[in-house]
Amino acid sequence: MFVKSFEQKEESRQFYRSLFTIVGPIALQNLISAAVGSADVVMLGYVGQNAIAAVNLASYVQFILFLFFIGLSSGVVMLAAQYWGKKDTYSIETIFGIGLKISAGIGLVFALAAFFVPAFLMRIFTDDGTLIEIGSGYLKVVSVGFFILAFSQIYQAVLKSIERVRTVTVITTIALFLNIGLNAVFIFGLLGAPKLGVEGVALATTVSRVVEFGICFFVCARVKEIRFRLETLFRKNTILLKDFVHYSLPAIGNEAVWGAGWSMYAVIMGHLGANLVAANSVVSVVRNLASVLCFGMAYGGAILLGKQIGSNQMELAARNASRLVRSTILAGAVGAVILGLCRPLLFMIADLNEEASYFLTPLLYINCLSLLGASINTVLICGVFRAGGDAKWGFILDTLAMWAVSVPLGFLCAFVLRLPPIAVYLIVYLDEWEKMIFNVIHYRSKKWLRNITRG
Repeated sequence: MFVKSFEQKEESRQFYRSLFTIVGPIALQNLISAAVGSADVVMLGYVGQNAIAAVNLASYVQFILFLFFIGLSSGVVMLAAQYWGKKDTYSIETIFGIGLKISAGIGLVFALAAFFVPAFLMRIFTDDGTLIEIGSGYLKVVSVGFFILAFSQIYQAVLKSIERVRTVTVITTIALFLNIGLNAVFIFGLLGAPKLGVEGVALATTVSRVVEFGICFFVCARVKEIRFRLETLFRKNTILLKDFVHYSLPAIGNEAVWGAGWSMYAVIMGHLGANLVAANSVVSVVRNLASVLCFGMAYGGAILLGKQIGSNQMELAARNASRLVRSTILAGAVGAVILGLCRPLLFMIADLNEEASYFLTPLLYINCLSLLGASINTVLICGVFRAGGDAKWGFILDTLAMWAVSVPLGFLCAFVLRLPPIAVYLIVYLDEWEKMIFNVIHYRSKKWLRNITRG
């Protein structure tokens, strides 16, 4: 009994050491990314409240694109992490080529839409003419970076799957700090640059993405484990293509369904008034900062569990999944408490009018509840289940929870019952709690625990 207890403690320590070796850089990357969002809001506050609201709504187009990339990246990580457990780098390179071709096509579609019909995209989220005009100018500039993201996002997913997380963190850290610096230059007209306002934020984002692409290409030529060659793009492997489509399509569908649902929440808020949108922009900044650890643990844990499942260590993977879930829930609870304590900070981030400032406190506390629920669902859907190749569960559950319940209910409450904006916000933002019990039941069934590699 003593020996078994000692072995379990040592196994637990080993897991947490490995987890935080991966999670630390991911959390840091998420923190810096959230800091960029914070800096954008603070600096745009000097331009005006409409600038904050317009960029927030326009960013949902980028948000949806990123969700496609996250879905593709999840498909890459699901397969590549398990093949990494088998040390099969040839298959990982092939998966990289497949994912890159698909991501490039998606990036091109979004780039063309944002460049040629930005006003049409903005009208989806708001009927305010001022916000549409400001947001259209923003989208047209950032559209250039949409296609560039196709390579950098998929390549970074491959690096994460082979446990080169620190390399990814260095790449994104350089790009994000460059983004912050250029934001200041182009918004305030520093170093002799013109004052470009919202277009300055868009230009800073685009330049930083070009630099990020350049660094990825530089690293790609020097990483020994995985090599990118033109041959990789045209390599034919029917079995891996079939597997990639089989496992990544549900992940893409899951992210698309979830992201489209969140975008519908933005549509609802956008038609409830610019004041609510501006207040939500400020609250979202603080929420993103408070959630970096729990979401980093979910995505980092998927890499570790996938590697163990790929090497057929099923019992070890099941035990470590339990450890991952418990620690992520704890991180989510801590994040929710920190978020609630950040109330005084909200009024310092941006200079909002009286009505928008009134919305800040209730929106903050609603997000505390939402964050706790999101941490539980994210670690199960994006961490545990996807480690075993089970992305279909999240796709089905999010489709039902968001599109059969939360979105219709939100539109009903906002436009038919005409409930107060805070009540509508509460109803749509507690969607995480609707699906939690079903996720827990699926987790306990262990149907997600599968080795999906070939050979």
